[in-house]
Amino acid sequence: MTTTTSRVHFSVPGKEEVSAANQAIFDHMQNTFGKVPNIYATFAHSETALADYLALQNRKSTLSVKEREIINLVVSQVNSCKYCSAAHTAVGKMVGFTDEQILMIRRGSAAFDAKYDALVKFVKDTAETKGHPSANTYDSFFAAGYTKANLVDAIIIIGDKIIANYLHNITDIPVDWPEIPQV
Repeated sequence: MTTTTSRVHFSVPGKEEVSAANQAIFDHMQNTFGKVPNIYATFAHSETALADYLALQNRKSTLSVKEREIINLVVSQVNSCKYCSAAHTAVGKMVGFTDEQILMIRRGSAAFDAKYDALVKFVKDTAETKGHPSANTYDSFFAAGYTKANLVDAIIIIGDKIIANYLHNITDIPVDWPEIPQV
């Protein structure tokens, strides 16, 4: 016996289709970025998810903006999220990574910087093993100069990115970022 499942189609909601609280967030994004990225709009199908996700994403961290983007790029690649890979490629360029560095990070290395390389390898191993990195990867993370606080913040950012990756991978909403090379 074969069962067939069908997916509920997810559209990207417009401002008029979301709650008043989400409309205010849409207005802020429109004024700040000139658009409401589709992934954020998709969170707005829920009355509270968009604000909750933004609070998680924008929390203070012991990790630099570049380190956060490394995590976003690596986790998005591990989870095969076309949307987040494209978005964080654009953001990665904004924070100072070159195209070549971004491709290298997405492939699982940062040979251009030893500390970043340890972070890339730790994040990739952690994401691929669902939280069970090898002892070598774990030890290398700390040997590179990262702290216990950095570890906690890295895990929170990994979780943040998994949420967005899964939302896109399940809903398959359109990617509204420039196309990127596949790795």
